[in-house]
Amino acid sequence: MGLPEHVAIIMDGNGRWAQKRGLPRNLGHKRGVDRVEEIVKAARAKNIRALTLFAFSTENWTRPKSEIRILFLYLYDFLRKKKDIFHKQNIRVRFIGRKDRLPKKLQKEIAAVEAEPLLADSLVVNVALDYGGRYDIVNAARILAVRAARKDIRPEQIDEAEFSSCLSLYGLPEPDLLIRTSGEQRVSNFLLWQLAYAEFYFTDCLWPDFGQAQFEKALRLYSLRERRFGTISSGKKGEK
Repeated sequence: MGLPEHVAIIMDGNGRWAQKRGLPRNLGHKRGVDRVEEIVKAARAKNIRALTLFAFSTENWTRPKSEIRILFLYLYDFLRKKKDIFHKQNIRVRFIGRKDRLPKKLQKEIAAVEAEPLLADSLVVNVALDYGGRYDIVNAARILAVRAARKDIRPEQIDEAEFSSCLSLYGLPEPDLLIRTSGEQRVSNFLLWQLAYAEFYFTDCLWPDFGQAQFEKALRLYSLRERRFGTISSGKKGEK
């Protein structure tokens, strides 16, 4: 089947990685943020068009405030140090989700990162931050409701394509492959609309240990699958 155009990853297991080693959870988050660079470079080397990383969900606000604050600090430092490197490598970082609830300092750094031009051959890295799939869908419905109230669009004109154009990943192919680390096997309110026909790959590997070798294994297993999109199987079988 070849390689996916778009890979989405639920980066799970930072806290458990730290706890297994008798370390504070915060160090697990630091190791997890550092791991991102390796996977981004691996995706670039494989000519993947888009990589979407689930960094912080709308539900994660229930975590201890101190943990959230340090996680955002790690992310801020990562962007500040790596944005020029990514720019030189033609990697463009974009953010999906609510930005208004993030620390002002982080919002400013995000704005600087997103100001970089997007070229035709760029690897687009979408960081889902304060993101929820249900919020994404509700927000799209809200946008269409406003357009309908203004008579910019008639209700009968609203179809899947029109709805998709109001979602956060508009303009990119939908994810072909979803990877989730840490052994959990659920989507956790991530890209609920966009993952409709994605292939899923679950691994027990915790995110801080998920490196290039594990990423390439997921890509290899994906390439052996047959995507049918509701059609009849060709009868070809891949390895397990």
